[in-house]
Amino acid sequence: MLKTVDARGLACPQPVIMTKTALDTDERIVVIVDNPAARENVCRLAKSKGCGLKVEEKPDGIYISISSGDPKGKETESTAGLTGPVEDADRKTGPVVITIQQDRMGRGNDELGYVLIKSFLHTLREVRPAPDVMIFFNTGVKLCTKGSEVIDDLKHLQEKGVNILVCGTCLNFFELMNELEAGMISNMYDISETLLSAGKIVTV
Repeated sequence: MLKTVDARGLACPQPVIMTKTALDTDERIVVIVDNPAARENVCRLAKSKGCGLKVEEKPDGIYISISSGDPKGKETESTAGLTGPVEDADRKTGPVVITIQQDRMGRGNDELGYVLIKSFLHTLREVRPAPDVMIFFNTGVKLCTKGSEVIDDLKHLQEKGVNILVCGTCLNFFELMNELEAGMISNMYDISETLLSAGKIVTV
């Protein structure tokens, strides 16, 4: 029986995560989304995995038929022009480090920034390869403390082996030293050493 993934009404990155999970167990699936952004993201994921695609727009949603048994690069007219993600570059000598400088993502609208950082950290649970180290400082340390909506995501990353360093000076400044729930208290020496020995640094 063809597996159907109903991702209508779900915010990014849930449609992509659900599609990836389904493709881990089924060669042929149908994903239903309800907006162009989700359509493009799901199609991009499928193409990056070498799947065949067929997209149909119906009154109740956008139906994306995905077949992992088809040759890589095969696409239909409705998906022509979509590009897949950049292939993971070979890791340089040293760990991949992500630095989180604030409790939101990007500049501009703070409310949107809070949504984006939550989405980013939740997505890290699914992407491969996972980072080796994550460093939280300035207001970013608030994401690791009691009441944060991403504690479960950070704990999951820890369980996967991601080393989470949280700036002790920053925790002390915000009077959050006793509120830490994910990661370990670190110091500028350890943080500096980690950054200088990194093979790749991604700043959020």
